[in-house]
Amino acid sequence: MGKEKLSFKEVHHSHSPKTTLWWFFLVATCIKVLLFPSYRSTDFEVHRNWLALTHSLPLSQWYFDETSPWTLDYPPFFAYFERFLSIFAHLIDPQIVHLQEGLNYSSNKVVYFQRVTAILSDLSLIYGVYRLTRNLDSKKQKLVWSLIIWSPVLFIVDHVHFQYNGFLIGILLISLSYLEEGRDLLGGCIFAVLLCFKHLFAVAAPVYFIYLLRHYVWGGMIRGFSRLLIMGGVVTAVFASAFGPFFYLGQIEQVIRRLFPFGRGLCHAYWAPNFWVFYIMSDKGLAFILRKLGFNIQMPAASFTAGLVGDSSPFSVLPQIKPYGTFIMVLLALSPCLFKAWKNPQPQMISRWIAYAYTCGFLFGWHVHEKASLHFVIPLAIVAPQTPEDARHYFLLSIVSCYSNFPLLFEAQEYPIKVLLLLLHSILMWSGFSAQFYVGAETATAPSTNLKKKAEEFGSEDSWGETVKKKKGFVIGWSERIYLIGLVVVEIWGQILHPLILGDKFAFAPLMLISIYCAFGIMYSWIWQLISIVKYL
Repeated sequence: MGKEKLSFKEVHHSHSPKTTLWWFFLVATCIKVLLFPSYRSTDFEVHRNWLALTHSLPLSQWYFDETSPWTLDYPPFFAYFERFLSIFAHLIDPQIVHLQEGLNYSSNKVVYFQRVTAILSDLSLIYGVYRLTRNLDSKKQKLVWSLIIWSPVLFIVDHVHFQYNGFLIGILLISLSYLEEGRDLLGGCIFAVLLCFKHLFAVAAPVYFIYLLRHYVWGGMIRGFSRLLIMGGVVTAVFASAFGPFFYLGQIEQVIRRLFPFGRGLCHAYWAPNFWVFYIMSDKGLAFILRKLGFNIQMPAASFTAGLVGDSSPFSVLPQIKPYGTFIMVLLALSPCLFKAWKNPQPQMISRWIAYAYTCGFLFGWHVHEKASLHFVIPLAIVAPQTPEDARHYFLLSIVSCYSNFPLLFEAQEYPIKVLLLLLHSILMWSGFSAQFYVGAETATAPSTNLKKKAEEFGSEDSWGETVKKKKGFVIGWSERIYLIGLVVVEIWGQILHPLILGDKFAFAPLMLISIYCAFGIMYSWIWQLISIVKYL
């Protein structure tokens, strides 16, 4: 009997959550390795150049160097991170970190090295996911792990296109995990660290500020003042360690100019699927109608459809948009969430609030990249298994987010990869959510409270004293189905019908159609989250 108990413990230990999580990571790593030879964007050369300039130049020249057009425009902690990586890059191949000779260097050594650093840096994501899910039951754990660790958008953006989003979002998840545990000081400190790695995460700073002020600082004058000093001291110390050397060198203005290049314009070359897509199209439509009516409407010198990164903010009829205008719109969109965070600062709600903040930033922000949808899609995966409504919302949003990033991989050889990743992800989501929310047939002459609750939740309760016969799992409504079918139609048009009918004419139109159609999906998600925060939560 003793041996049997020992054997059971051994088996149980071999299937511990940590072991299973490492298997998830191993499977993801195998896929990432297979993607090594795939397409690389200019971001690959951007990060190689940052390795070179941080290795070859003194710190005083990092934010002034213009040897390459891909100048350093991330905060100092990311520059220090690149400097750390450059030590190993120099050992592998000195040309990787040579400022002049390394320009556009693309040997197998540099490709493999940078691909491996992206994989290893994802360990922060693994740790963040583990901390946020370690108290969940096994089924929910594995569902969340599959949604995040096997995210097709992370595969596409980080391990084909090339960036370090998994590393940075991992830091965000670690911060959220401490906040959910009530360890506010540590959660706030790690968020400050994240901002010193990538300043674009600052969209969620108002939520962090209000939540920490109300949940950590508030509560009596002496206690509140002392905690305010502690939190302020910790955050100040983090920013001082990042920006202090540049203050000392008198270069902080140059660093700020690099971090906030507002001259790039309202929109990126490929329009992110956000509110400004509708604003642009409204301006184009009004200009067309007014010209037909005989009004003298000037065509702007710059073009939204040229596909170039630049000052893409020319409007013919509607008011010009300035950076401060987008800042005000983001704050206004955030205000209901800030009110909730102040009124009732619940740790279990923080992931939802932060995800909503990044959704607002994506929809109404300045010069938003399509890749920024990761900032809210990944945190929402944490809450997706909680209710069927959360699951349905996430299912649609995750597919839209992935599809909106398809234009990043525009070469023919990558087309099967991105389609297969999205299809597999959709199947995994459907299977996981169906298993999570499945209700089987149950029989009772007088239903128990739990049975009644399940029946009411899934709309399958018969009259009192009868058998609940319906079996129901994960389902989506007709509107969601029609919208998802529309994504297929948009893709068929862009890949087959447009080239067949129009040839090379209106080459930007398929990308524009993807952006507009996906913008409806992202707007739906924002409205859904807003209603959930204001009305139900």
